Amino acid sequence: MRDRGIYLLPNLFTTGALFAGFYAVVQAMNGRFEHAAVAILIAMVLDGLDGRVARMTHTQSAFGAEYDSLSDMVSFGVAPALVIYVFALQSLGKFGWIAAFVYCAGAALRLARFNTQLDTVTDKRFFQGMPSPAAAALIAGFVWIMVEYGVDGHDVRWLAAAIALFGGLTMVSNFRYYSGKEINLRKSVPFFVILLVVLAFILVSTSPPEVLFGVFLLYGLSGYGDALLRLVRRKKTAKATALLPGDEK
Repeated sequence: MRDRGIYLLPNLFTTGALFAGFYAVVQAMNGRFEHAAVAILIAMVLDGLDGRVARMTHTQSAFGAEYDSLSDMVSFGVAPALVIYVFALQSLGKFGWIAAFVYCAGAALRLARFNTQLDTVTDKRFFQGMPSPAAAALIAGFVWIMVEYGVDGHDVRWLAAAIALFGGLTMVSNFRYYSGKEINLRKSVPFFVILLVVLAFILVSTSPPEVLFGVFLLYGLSGYGDALLRLVRRKKTAKATALLPGDEK
C-alpha cells in the first residue's frame, strides 16, 4: 500500500501561523505587547495564505485541514485571549479572566461550528459568525494602538473587557460576514483594482495600528449592520404584502 505523504508547502504556512501565535504568547508574558500584537497579525496573514496556496497547487488534504484548525485555535483563540488578559484584564480580577475565557471559548466554538458545517454551507460568500482571525486581529489592533499611544492597559481595562466580550460573542453569533472566497487571484482585474491595492498598502504603512484596528472594528460591526438591514427589508416586504390589493376584508 502506497504511503500518503504530507504536503509541505501549505503546511509550512500553517506552521508559520502556529509559531506566530506561540511567539505572541511568549512576548506578552515578557511584557512586549507590540511584538505580540504584530505576531498575531502575521499569523492572520499566513493563515489566509495556506488555504489559498493549497487550492492553487492542488495540495489540499484532511491532515492540512485538521492542522490548520488546531493552529487557528492557538493563534486566534488562546494567543489573543492571553495577550489582552496580561495587557489589561488582570486588574479586573475574576471578571478579567472570565472575559478572556469568553473570547477563547468563542473562538473554539466558532472553529468547531465552521468545521462541522463545511459540507453543508450553500452560500460560500458569507461566514456564519465573525471569523476567528478577524476577531484576533481586532484584539491585536486594540493592544497595538494602546501601546503606540503609551496608554497603560490598566487605564483601559473596561474597554478591553468589552472588546474581548464583543469578539467572543460575535464569533458564535449567527450574523453574516463577507468571506471574500469568490475572489480569484488568477483572474485578470481592471487597472483601478491594482491602484486601490497600492493605495491600501500606502494607507496601512502610514499608520498601521490605527488603520488595522479601524478596518477590523468596522468588519466586526458589519455583521450587525447586515442583520439590521435584512430585518428592515423583511419588515418592508411584510408590510407591502399586507397591503396588496384584494386582501382587504
